[in-house]
Amino acid sequence: MVMSAGLRALEQQADWVLVEGAGGWFTPLSDTFTFADWVTQEQLPVILVVGVKLGCINHAMLTAQAIQHAGLTLAGWVANDVTPPGKRHAEYMTTLTRMIPAPLLGEIPWLAENPENAATGKYINLALL
Repeated sequence: MVMSAGLRALEQQADWVLVEGAGGWFTPLSDTFTFADWVTQEQLPVILVVGVKLGCINHAMLTAQAIQHAGLTLAGWVANDVTPPGKRHAEYMTTLTRMIPAPLLGEIPWLAENPENAATGKYINLALL
């Protein structure tokens, strides 16, 4: 698979390789193969990114369980404030932190102005990995 070959090449060039799974855990890569299948095949540790909004607790827990069920390491999670923080934001964060069986690596705040140009890495603590 092209992705696996690319991963091998990058592993030769860097101390860390971070693979972004845009679209979610079960995003199809073909008619019969998902992102979850590929990550499981490669036995990669996983960082779960949680969009903090209504429904995030259920979504995060289902995804965390699927990752663990695949026999993979849930290395940590990142809170991504995809909307301006609402009245339940602190409650969501407290519950997620309590329930997700991995360390919170950071919280990316709501970035209303040019979020695609923001240096979001400064909000993440990879030393916790």
